[in-house]
Amino acid sequence: MKHLLTFISLLGCSTCLAQNAPFKSLRYDENYSYLGRDTAADWYSRLKFNPLSKDKTVYLSFGGEVRYQYFHFTNQDWGEAPVDKDGFILSRFLGHVDLHVGKHFRTFVQLQSSLADGEAETPSPVDQNPLELHQAFMDYAFYTKPEGSLTFRLGRQELSYGSQRLVAVREAPNNRQSFDGAKLMYGRKQLKLDLFYSYYVPAKPNIFDDAVNKGTKFWGAYAVINKVPLLQNIDVYYLGINKRTAVFDDGKGVETRHSIGARVWANAPALQYDIEGLYQFGDFAGGDISAWTLSANISYGFEQTKLKPRIGFKTEAISGDRSKGDGRLNTFNPLFPKGAYFGLAALIGPYNLLDMHPYLELSISKRLLLSADYDLFWRMNKNDGLYAVNGRLLYSSKDGAAKKIGGQLGGELNYSPSKYLSLRQEVTWFVAGDYLKQAGPGKNILMTGTTVTLKF
Repeated sequence: MKHLLTFISLLGCSTCLAQNAPFKSLRYDENYSYLGRDTAADWYSRLKFNPLSKDKTVYLSFGGEVRYQYFHFTNQDWGEAPVDKDGFILSRFLGHVDLHVGKHFRTFVQLQSSLADGEAETPSPVDQNPLELHQAFMDYAFYTKPEGSLTFRLGRQELSYGSQRLVAVREAPNNRQSFDGAKLMYGRKQLKLDLFYSYYVPAKPNIFDDAVNKGTKFWGAYAVINKVPLLQNIDVYYLGINKRTAVFDDGKGVETRHSIGARVWANAPALQYDIEGLYQFGDFAGGDISAWTLSANISYGFEQTKLKPRIGFKTEAISGDRSKGDGRLNTFNPLFPKGAYFGLAALIGPYNLLDMHPYLELSISKRLLLSADYDLFWRMNKNDGLYAVNGRLLYSSKDGAAKKIGGQLGGELNYSPSKYLSLRQEVTWFVAGDYLKQAGPGKNILMTGTTVTLKF
């Protein structure tokens, strides 16, 4: 009952901070210092800005999230998984405290609890991770001025860059991902530059057991340049990864991979585009790596038309291995991508793939958005297999010669009654192609998913 009353009271606070309450994907990027000027602060304002000093330069800020999801699959994993008639429930709880001490020092701590109930098989640690220290870092700002800033960050932290094709918080799965590392952040009016070195934190199934792990090292430099003539915005980056054990259809071994890429993007009200390309090189199991990807997402919105329709087209070409045993791996590695890469069902990962993806979005009201899309998938190379989002090999190239994987029809309804509460209903229908029918049962998949999220 106590939790229910808290939930209801938070829902009733939908008018609190009405002008300044949009929550960010990276919760540590939120800034509530402006509430120090509020002379009529209510309980929620004090939760977001709790001064500990008379001059209000030392303060605490609290926040969190409660999310419930229900999923039902028919023919999960194209008929490979056990039959589950009832579906399953995933729940996620996030809570954080943010301490600011003057202009230079700040520390951020976040706990995460991810629970799974009703899955036919033993849930993975990505779904079931009862209680973990998800983030715990400190910042030291060398200087923060209108013309620029320089900040050093040390500790466990989330990383997110660009469109999250390569480095993401992994929002859609139950357990978000984090890294243990150090980061130097420089920013000025039209430029942001991050330099970082980190260790990936793999999810483990018990309480507080996501310890420092040196099995996967991840480092890089990422720059965002805004207000570029003609192109609007440009990202340029270098990302490096070293894994003690990497598994591809071509084999298993130590992987050291370097990625160099660029992204051009714009988010104008009408025309939006996001075009990205990168090349990867390095070594794998004693051989060379040569891989690449190109992607484009272009859409146009009719803002003056009823329902404000937006039509768009996405496409990706992602390299696969051309020949086994030739001493060169051509399989692209997407590093740490967003979990629901091709829809909430997350059936296929961005490896050895060619996809074409038209979509439509309709704004039924300011708070209700309807979208529909159709995605066609082929293997880029028949000498490489099909992979999951997490890189697990689903089917080998030995299992079939066809390239056509299948087609995925999706529909999604998003309703946001307030800035704190959101509801989403999604349906995915995947029609298996020739390759899936050759490699396994090849049954068509129907997935329905319902998500309720409360942030505060």
